[in-house]
Amino acid sequence: MKSVSLLGSTGSIGTQTLDVIRKNNDIKVVALAAGTRVKELAEQTREFKPQLVSVKTQEKAKELKVLLSDMDVKIVYGMEGLIEAATIDEADIVVTAVVGMMGIEPTIAAINAHKDIALANKETLVTAGHIIINLAKEKNVSIYPVDSEHSAIFQCLNGENRGQIDKILLTASGGPFRGKTRKELENVTLADALKHPNWAMGRKITIDSSTMVNKGLEVIEAQWLFGVPVDKVQVIVQPQSIIHSMVQFVDGGVMAQLGSPDMRLPIQYALYYPERRILDTKRLDFYELAQITFEKPDMETFKGLKFAYNAAERGGNIPTAMNAANELAVSRFLDEKIKYLDIYDIIEYAMENIKYIDNPTVEQILETEKTVYEMIESRW
Repeated sequence: MKSVSLLGSTGSIGTQTLDVIRKNNDIKVVALAAGTRVKELAEQTREFKPQLVSVKTQEKAKELKVLLSDMDVKIVYGMEGLIEAATIDEADIVVTAVVGMMGIEPTIAAINAHKDIALANKETLVTAGHIIINLAKEKNVSIYPVDSEHSAIFQCLNGENRGQIDKILLTASGGPFRGKTRKELENVTLADALKHPNWAMGRKITIDSSTMVNKGLEVIEAQWLFGVPVDKVQVIVQPQSIIHSMVQFVDGGVMAQLGSPDMRLPIQYALYYPERRILDTKRLDFYELAQITFEKPDMETFKGLKFAYNAAERGGNIPTAMNAANELAVSRFLDEKIKYLDIYDIIEYAMENIKYIDNPTVEQILETEKTVYEMIESRW
């Protein structure tokens, strides 16, 4: 029986991961880590009975101890607790579904502990891909992508020679504002931005999808996961979210992975690779679907994608500056403290004004994040 440590268990990916585990009933959960949703974590702990659970703060750990006072479970907290969950001896694979750059250190720790990674935290590769990928090769650790797009590419490449990739075709839904002009986005509300047309996701990633920042981060992530230069990653808007991504090979052949929009499919594929399991997802009906359409992304209106290509080409700590600025900007938009288009202005400011560092260490990556936050807080 495979054993799993799940980081980010109360979020969207985390809860869907537990649903996959629940329905298959042959994976043991040995560790759970969450942020501040103590009640939900307590319920998960009672159902899956892990050996260890981690929360964000000492205060939340005390709350959890009260809720689980009758259970024999170790309760830890903070970054140390997250790393302990990621490196627990009994885990075979670690699902990294935490949000943001806090995923870097536990992912590195898990790889050093020779754990395979089911990666649902794109910021880890966006900011520290040069460290993570080399370390995984050194430790002979597999990284299985959980993002639907990267899982699709991974599936298309199964059994293929990666040296024969001509182009990765990364699909995007276009989000809730597809086709709108910059003028039309000036008075976008939070409620508007949270209405994704196809996918049920967390609040932060839903906003990122609307700005196309999420797709931009996926471009950078694809560069690292599949070992291709960024100019070989092309984004195509596919509004129906049926084609999850494609690979074009040197002979002109194109392979695509299609399916209904359901994150449980890439989660299950990562957990059980190379085996495919039955999944109770909606099957595609091509008679009903009738057509699949494609569009070129508007990178002047939705600058998140443009920024990402620029960050990838410049390299160093620039992707970190972009990501950190976006995290803080989205947080402020979710709190309704800034306007929607301010997100782009904040990202651009950070990328233009951060001091460049080539081949940054983890410490320099985290320091860049801190510096970006200070720059933004002094201006907005």
